[in-house]
Amino acid sequence: MKRLGDILIDSGFLSQAELQEALEAQRSSPSKKRLGEIIVEKGLLTELDILRAISSQYEIPIIDLQQVDIDQEATKVVTEQYCEENLIIPVAFDQDKLVVAIYDPLNILVTDDLRFRTGNDIVTLLAPKQQILTAIKMNYGREVAKKAADDLAQDLDVSDMESLAEEVTDEVNNAPVVKLVNSMIDFAIRANSSDIHIEPMEDRVRVRIRIDGVLSEIMSNPVAAKDAIITRIKILSGMNIAEKRIPQDGRVQTMINGKPVDMRVSVLPTVHGEKTVIRILAKNDSNLNRKYLGISEHNNEMIDRIVKVPQGVCLISGPTGSGKTTTLYTLLSEKNTPETNIVTVEDPVEIQIPGLNQVQVNAKAGMTFASGLRSILRQDPDIILVGEIRDGETAEIAMRAAITGHLVFSTIHTNDAVSSINRLIDMGIEPFMVSTALIGVVAQRLVRRICTNCREEYTPGPDEVELLKLQPGQKLYRGAGCSECNEKGYKGRIAIHEVVIMTKNMRALLERRASEDEMRALAVSEGTLMLADSAAQLVLEGITTVAEMSKVTYSIDG
Repeated sequence: MKRLGDILIDSGFLSQAELQEALEAQRSSPSKKRLGEIIVEKGLLTELDILRAISSQYEIPIIDLQQVDIDQEATKVVTEQYCEENLIIPVAFDQDKLVVAIYDPLNILVTDDLRFRTGNDIVTLLAPKQQILTAIKMNYGREVAKKAADDLAQDLDVSDMESLAEEVTDEVNNAPVVKLVNSMIDFAIRANSSDIHIEPMEDRVRVRIRIDGVLSEIMSNPVAAKDAIITRIKILSGMNIAEKRIPQDGRVQTMINGKPVDMRVSVLPTVHGEKTVIRILAKNDSNLNRKYLGISEHNNEMIDRIVKVPQGVCLISGPTGSGKTTTLYTLLSEKNTPETNIVTVEDPVEIQIPGLNQVQVNAKAGMTFASGLRSILRQDPDIILVGEIRDGETAEIAMRAAITGHLVFSTIHTNDAVSSINRLIDMGIEPFMVSTALIGVVAQRLVRRICTNCREEYTPGPDEVELLKLQPGQKLYRGAGCSECNEKGYKGRIAIHEVVIMTKNMRALLERRASEDEMRALAVSEGTLMLADSAAQLVLEGITTVAEMSKVTYSIDG
């Protein structure tokens, strides 16, 4: 069988000089990468070019895994680990043959091994590496969860649940309910979801996960399994398993498949049992940069004007799940130097950042935002983060801390930046104190990104043309739906922002208790880009859709 380099030259995809360049790079590569990976990294060819050359040479068809339904029976013939190590995934049975998508068909040892393992003749199809890895992640995760649910349905003994608490033994790890809970969490993490909803209903237990802000159902369990599932989760999160009449909150720090997982758990009694929501918390700060957040150049300049002020209060506003905390951590990370004492009080501490002194709120022990903030002021801080301003007491302490020379970051639940200013006054803070202490407010929302794999151009309708003031012939974009985005047309999210700076003119309006409309008009004249305008920019750039823009920024006033 020919080597890859010879195939690419014979097919006219690569010159001899380019091949030599790639071979030299491969020889000097410390990780011993494959030649194909080196060629793609150096920009000599795309992955699809390489597959086309191999396909043409050996008459092996290329399969688009995003457009096919993988037979779950086929995936059972080999393990997930085997697929990942060899970059293959079984797709279907064709009578007595096993159809397999493979990234490197030149590795005949894999096909021979598959033939030996399965007893089937092997039909190989070519597929891009990322498509194979995505298919493995989704299909094997779902299969593990389904098998665990089936095992639990056959063994619903919950009398010994307390024995499954903390000890780690083979017996515990193999208990059906433990495997089911672990597999649900594992699947949710694989799918990059933020929340798991376990909902008892009249005839079943529904499990849904939230991906990019949207819930979708992933499995359904027998109604008889609800007590076992909830009991296991309560044990993990340190709740009272005997109490079923009142809401409970807990936290889980555990290992799932050898990986540390940090989760916040909420249990709420409902008509058919206890509904449980598990929030999967981020464990690292690798994405704490403004480029990842998607902050526009204009809004970056506005935010810089706020955070460069040495003292005052900077607020991030928005509803639950709008990414406020991530933005706060990002701004704090920029200030995190050996010369600066940064202290936070949070509920919960979602991301642990080296160099920050992070305090966890514990209301039962008397550690509230207000009491924690009072103690922080005696810790010689330069910068303070208050996880959330929930009441007048916390707001007043934060304002007084700013007036006495500290830079204070916090979040507040309001609809936009201007309404955050009046919200502080509604909490009982005097307008003159808000005017003196507040330096700026950043309102934030999240919109879903169009999936780059299935993004397509289309001609906008009359309503879209009018809404965005489009030019004749101007096109917009949307996602057609593919396996990478679970046929949703969206993959990932990006933030939109509205930044209001407390300028001299804005302070004057505030002190005379001007209306929000007046303050909003002044903010726009001084450079504020409204949330709707920020979203419209992303629509025009092909990053999100009009539907997402309308969903997030719709106002009854139009």
